[in-house]
Amino acid sequence: MSISNPGYNVTIKEMPLELRPRERLIALGAETLPTSELLAIIIGSGNKEDSAIALAYRLLSLPGGLSQLATASVEEIQEIRGIGPAKACQVKAALELAKRLAALGGESRPVIRSPQDIAALVLEEMRSLDREHFKTLALNTKNQVLAIETVSIGSLNSSIVHPREVFKNPIKRSAAAIVLVHNHPSGDPTPSSEDVAVTKRLIEAGKILGVEVLDHLVTGNKGYISLREKNLM
Repeated sequence: MSISNPGYNVTIKEMPLELRPRERLIALGAETLPTSELLAIIIGSGNKEDSAIALAYRLLSLPGGLSQLATASVEEIQEIRGIGPAKACQVKAALELAKRLAALGGESRPVIRSPQDIAALVLEEMRSLDREHFKTLALNTKNQVLAIETVSIGSLNSSIVHPREVFKNPIKRSAAAIVLVHNHPSGDPTPSSEDVAVTKRLIEAGKILGVEVLDHLVTGNKGYISLREKNLM
């Protein structure tokens, strides 16, 4: 792999804000960034001669690319110009985490069989939030959890919780179904008429997209209410 990306040696601070890898990750999600930019974020900073992105390209220019980098030792990573012990350890640690995650496989994923299973995953965190957070749990065909993601923060209404935002990441993950969760900072988990209306709107959108909405949990500081159990969806 040749280093042919124009401007690859411009420092990250010299880039327009919207083009910086870290800012793009926050705004668009990690899955949208190329491998070189993810690696640049892990490296953290460049040196007097090379930017973090330039160093990332150099790491990826190994004959075996990312696969070779994954099996390289810290000493071998340090042999790449511009990579010292600290950066080599950062890269190696990130790759080791990826390896361990891959080794876990699908069996380690939580399975959703009931509202209690949903609550076990989110209730403790949601209790401490002082604003409404709307989250989705993306599930595969076995109802295993693929991801738990925050869709919006603020008062729940149809303009904020748009189907486009709700289903975007589950579709990227090839999810078969989703579970909706949001909290009431007041502590009372009783669903509002707006909660019910938003849920029904998302169910209809899910039918069009081929992603089933299995349940919507509303949480409070004393527990939760399942709209499915209450026959509100």
